[in-house]
Amino acid sequence: MEYEGKLPPQYSTGDPTSFAYPTARERWPVIITNAIDDAYRSVSDCEDAEKRDEGKKIIEELAKLKYEVQHDRELTPIRDDGYPDVALYNRELEQLGNPTWLNVPWLYSECYLFRRMSTSFSLSKHWKGYDVFARQKIKTFRSSRNAVLELAARYRDLVTKMRETTASPDPEAEKLLFMEMCEICLWGNATDLSLLTSLTYEDIQKLQGSEARKNSEKNILVNDLPAAYELLLKAKSEKPRGERQVDIVLDNAGFELFVDLVLAGYLLSAGLATTVVLHPKSIPWFVSDVLPSDFATLLNALASPRHFYETPSEEDELQNKTPTPLTEQEVGELSFLFSEWSTFHAEGQLMLRPNRFWTHPGSFWRLPHEDKNLFEDLKASELVVFKGDLNYRKLTGDAKWDPTTKFTEAIGPLGPGSGVNVLALRTCKADVVVGLKPGEDEKLRQMEGGGGDTGARKWAWNGKWAVVSFSKGA
Repeated sequence: MEYEGKLPPQYSTGDPTSFAYPTARERWPVIITNAIDDAYRSVSDCEDAEKRDEGKKIIEELAKLKYEVQHDRELTPIRDDGYPDVALYNRELEQLGNPTWLNVPWLYSECYLFRRMSTSFSLSKHWKGYDVFARQKIKTFRSSRNAVLELAARYRDLVTKMRETTASPDPEAEKLLFMEMCEICLWGNATDLSLLTSLTYEDIQKLQGSEARKNSEKNILVNDLPAAYELLLKAKSEKPRGERQVDIVLDNAGFELFVDLVLAGYLLSAGLATTVVLHPKSIPWFVSDVLPSDFATLLNALASPRHFYETPSEEDELQNKTPTPLTEQEVGELSFLFSEWSTFHAEGQLMLRPNRFWTHPGSFWRLPHEDKNLFEDLKASELVVFKGDLNYRKLTGDAKWDPTTKFTEAIGPLGPGSGVNVLALRTCKADVVVGLKPGEDEKLRQMEGGGGDTGARKWAWNGKWAVVSFSKGA
């Protein structure tokens, strides 16, 4: 907290106008209940008596946590499971003055919630590596089948034609392709998948945007993609044979990780990066965040697409449904992705680099002080892409900034002068937002469901709107 002195007040679970308020009272109990149900299913299938008994104890701890949230009890210190972040969590809890669940800074308490859940598993003997959200993540990825198949076809077409063409690339077409790929990556975590763009290689060469792309661009309130592209283009021209790294701080697993890999593969294929470093979480986090195991699960699904998509799920079996078989062409397109991405990974061009910092309780304002090595690594990158809502909240301290505040100011120590080139791709699912034009927030609030005169910025809660914000570190 000592490194965040210049931050405005943070959003709180006690503020009825904040999305934190329904999150703590409605969403958190459901998240914990789903975790209990998942653990119960695994414990019920367990034949080892010792493991089963230990699993029952974990379920009891999760039920106790749910009770504490629903009855507004005080947050208690995280038990020591051997990781250094325990001291960070507990010191901050003490500084907050023993708050209760329904009147506490939102960012801290939500991080605390998932760290506390993780502790129940990490302190066990048999359940240490268990991901209580894995079933949900796999189910969500399976349900994105149509979008996965559509993007797989377009990706193979784009990459193949990029490599086959001998004509000099059209600079405007190349820029449009970069914008297209980043916007696919942006909307990959939106609730409305219809916002995904649908350009073909031929469209791009003719500089013609699809209707979906035009519509989705209307919903991007801040779009700094051209500046990020110019930065990568400049690096490519100045270091044509040198190492040029792009980092992606990941958000959700499943379909969003899939579109992140589409972007990573494109950057490598187009020569806009020589290495892409992916930053997953180290513990199950905010339900759907990427763990290293989720990367392996996705590659395995692409390696055996028929097995993944044609094997009936538990829900299919209950409803006596048989999944539609994949066509030979679809299998070929998914296999192409597996071959591309697994080769990049094997050759060290696509790397995973988890770090416990990403699951610390505070904002990224603390990065230069809490993890100097990670900070130096990011400074060596040409561009650090922060995906999703939580990363944006952490970049801006989840604070009550005036919405016209410059993004470069709101990210504090990671702004200009930090040496870190930051690009945030974020569909809005929480209150904090910066970089808007004067009057834009007020106009959005007056739209249907936007919050009106309630004092709540409800338009920013549903993932319909997005911001793409860039800060040059120099």
